[in-house]
Amino acid sequence: MLSRGEIADRLSSYPAFEDTMLGLQYAPRMPKAMVKETREVVAIARKFNEEVARPSALVLDRRTHEDPDYLPWELVEEANRRGFYTMWIPKLFGGKGFNLPSMSSFSEEVGSVCLGIMNVIGVHYLGVAGLMTSYNTPLIRRVLSEVVQGEKTGKPCLIALAITEPGAGTDVEEMELLEKGKVTCHARRVKGGYIVNGRKIFISMGHVSTWTALYGYSDLKNPSETTVGMMVKLGMKGFSLGTHENKMGQRVCPASELIFEDCFVPDDQVIADAQSVRKCSKKPLKEINMRYMDYTMSATRAGVGAFGTGAARGAFEKALAFANETELHGKPLINHEWVQCMLAEMYKNVMLGRLAYMEANCANGLRGAYKLLQLKPMYYYQKYMPQAYFDRVVSPLLEKESSTWLMRKMAYDWHDLADDRCASGWASLAKFTGTDFGIRNCQMAIELMGQAGLRQDRGVEKILRDAKLVQIYEGTNQLNRLNLFKCLIAPAHPKAKIFAE
Repeated sequence: MLSRGEIADRLSSYPAFEDTMLGLQYAPRMPKAMVKETREVVAIARKFNEEVARPSALVLDRRTHEDPDYLPWELVEEANRRGFYTMWIPKLFGGKGFNLPSMSSFSEEVGSVCLGIMNVIGVHYLGVAGLMTSYNTPLIRRVLSEVVQGEKTGKPCLIALAITEPGAGTDVEEMELLEKGKVTCHARRVKGGYIVNGRKIFISMGHVSTWTALYGYSDLKNPSETTVGMMVKLGMKGFSLGTHENKMGQRVCPASELIFEDCFVPDDQVIADAQSVRKCSKKPLKEINMRYMDYTMSATRAGVGAFGTGAARGAFEKALAFANETELHGKPLINHEWVQCMLAEMYKNVMLGRLAYMEANCANGLRGAYKLLQLKPMYYYQKYMPQAYFDRVVSPLLEKESSTWLMRKMAYDWHDLADDRCASGWASLAKFTGTDFGIRNCQMAIELMGQAGLRQDRGVEKILRDAKLVQIYEGTNQLNRLNLFKCLIAPAHPKAKIFAE
């Protein structure tokens, strides 16, 4: 039996109450310029919707049915021309440096029109996140400088992230499950680098990306402690592209198979391995690898929650338009109380999805991966210092090994585990909340619209096809529920065992 004092101590450290106040805690610490900046991002997204996304969403969907091998080069070039692939890269690395939470608002806005088009833009930042959260500053600078240069020259340079394998999907995102998955991508240590053999599947934008953040394992029987992150470039010997999936939804964004056959990756393209992280931390490798995965997914799962909220909003807007233009029993459909109740429920789903991903972003800004960039001094330093200063003064410092050491020390040794759990748990909450609402609103829209909702030209059936995918990537919603339990509930309950079955 626990003593009364022990119970009080345990409850006082239990995160549930404090973690419902993230926005309230973060508001006074948030740089005020972020609000104006986010409004600017939403305005940019709306202009893109009117000029590109809305006119082309259904056209591109039909085109991919007629030609399953279609790749969206024109769309990528347009996004590159508008600066979307550098918009959320920090100015430290040559990007425009927009605040990272604003990307969620952009994702909802564009996603409300077409999730496939949004993913053509947004999944690049999954690759960026996989690279950035490695804290390998020389390699980050090298790769991101090519992205920036690609915008200037009009030759897009995108980054993909490759972790999913034929025998291991969601498993690879949790170290406890990684041991149970059947990973086969082997990274064998040789002089000067690694030789990689294996396949990755369902890699969004793999056929279109210049760089890929690739994860292999030096010991396939012990992958959670032997993860090797590498940056591979299209055209490298031993790296080839297989097929891309003939998907049900988000068809304009290819999901690719990547094949590695004796592909040599030199040391200067290794993101992180056991040898390099050991220089910065003495924590167990399994814990370090889980933290690295959490840093990446805490940022990207909040964004997928915004994708799902965009789908929920798109379905709501389609249903609302239909109710306004349709009559039933001699009066506008929108004037029937049952319709008003359905539309109110759909509106509620959009608002709650939005609140969830915004709260997750507050967790990232207050206690997670965005914390350093959104501290007021750092935020305003980046915002107002000229780019030439970063190029001439800061960039040379990022080439030093000590920069990597310091950043990894901050991430792995000096970052509180409770903060990590808070950000990861809220990111999972936002992910499954927003994406489940996206599916629910699509179902309600079709129910309200009847057979009209099944017509391709009405757009709702496409939103439903697109939305189903967001329940699956960035970890299935089942995994995200378990991650929420692990991060926000289980710490106060020592008898709780995660992934025990």
